[in-house]
Amino acid sequence: MTSNKEPSFRESVDMMFSRAVALIDLPPGLEEKIRVCNATYTVRFGVRLRGKLETFTGYRSVHSEHMEPVKGGIRFAMGVNQDEVEALAALMTYKCALVEAPFGGSKGGLRIDPRLYEEHELELITRRFAYELIKRDLIDPAQNVPAPDMGTGEREMAWIADQYARMNTTDINSRACVTGKPLNAGGIAGRVEATGRGIQYALREFFRDARGLEKANLSGTLEGKRIIVQGLGNVGYHAAKFLSEEDGAKITGIIEHDGALHDENGLDVEAVRSWITKHGGISGYPDALCHEDGAAVLETECDILIPAALEGVINLSNAARIKAPLIIEAANGPVTAGADDILRKKGVVIIPDMYANAGGVTVSYFEWVKNLSHIRFGRMQRRQEEGRHQLVVDELERLSSDKGLGWQLSPGFKEKYLRGADELELVRSGLDDTMRIAYQSMRDVWHERDDVEDLRTAAYLVSIQKVAASYRAKGL
Repeated sequence: MTSNKEPSFRESVDMMFSRAVALIDLPPGLEEKIRVCNATYTVRFGVRLRGKLETFTGYRSVHSEHMEPVKGGIRFAMGVNQDEVEALAALMTYKCALVEAPFGGSKGGLRIDPRLYEEHELELITRRFAYELIKRDLIDPAQNVPAPDMGTGEREMAWIADQYARMNTTDINSRACVTGKPLNAGGIAGRVEATGRGIQYALREFFRDARGLEKANLSGTLEGKRIIVQGLGNVGYHAAKFLSEEDGAKITGIIEHDGALHDENGLDVEAVRSWITKHGGISGYPDALCHEDGAAVLETECDILIPAALEGVINLSNAARIKAPLIIEAANGPVTAGADDILRKKGVVIIPDMYANAGGVTVSYFEWVKNLSHIRFGRMQRRQEEGRHQLVVDELERLSSDKGLGWQLSPGFKEKYLRGADELELVRSGLDDTMRIAYQSMRDVWHERDDVEDLRTAAYLVSIQKVAASYRAKGL
């Protein structure tokens, strides 16, 4: 494979699927059923803006309905096309199976540059796109549940949810038609940070895996590890923030669309984020060395590389020069199939996207369940927990007083122990548990099977077998 034969994103997904499925004894018909997308809907609709009619093209692809509803984000970007949407839908199927979220895979996209439109114009466009999907049951709490993706966020999800409610006035579960909504519109605490938090939990679990660390030629903990982040959007920002502030890692490089920052002593993630928000890029940032060529920083020595932006940033043209011993794919498909081969031969360990960035869909699952149950997590049990903990503390203090022992609870213990878990703590607990269990299922296959050389193949094996089991249960 040469540089002019770089596989497309969809081809990369197919190649990685084929590599894994060759290691499973599946009937050929079932293998093909799992591989292909069930359906892709293309819509072209007009919206009157600025005195003229503009036509937009959008997609919604359903990869697998082995479980329903199907789940997957909607992205707003100029690069959106059918192949990309179908590849992302396939990844969603495998991702949901891997982390045991009870969904099939779906994905949507609208070919648009959202930066070119005012907020009220984007609302008109989003609502019309949602209308086209809703009337074909491609947005529905029981059939197809979108979420934010590149170019979309809480605002767009709130518009879509409201549009669905307007068109389905008697659906008591209308809020569950989409996830990633604002808290005051049926969202859940911790959803905005979920994918970045999932990256943190994934790395923590990897660093508990002694054999995995040995294969990556790393040791110790995350403390002091040098990390380069490519893309300081929502995912990259939260991952970098949590890893630096809570785990003691050093963010030595941040790569953005207009260049890159590098500092071996570590960058201030909050300061860089504020600068980007104010100036639209990292250019001119005063407190670190700024490189015009961001690609060069991608190839700089570090312990962990986190590509958190677009697909295909590590490809045949630069894979041989990547120096990081560990790559965690925060974006979807940032390493092409060709680059994956090169990196594996070099001994680089890659924590694959279908696992690494599953924090978003995991917390989306929690939000969907919250919307269907019509109650905030923690509302029923929080004060009961606090009451039971208070009994224990009161009894310890009584014993100390009665026996003259002079026991004293350490400072801050009482406050922390007595506080019952709120929704955010429960969401983080559920996400941490999900990321741990999913990694362990991959790890066992990776370490125990001689024919599985990498975590990506292990992830595909685990997820494909789960999807196949679901289809068999349906009688296919």
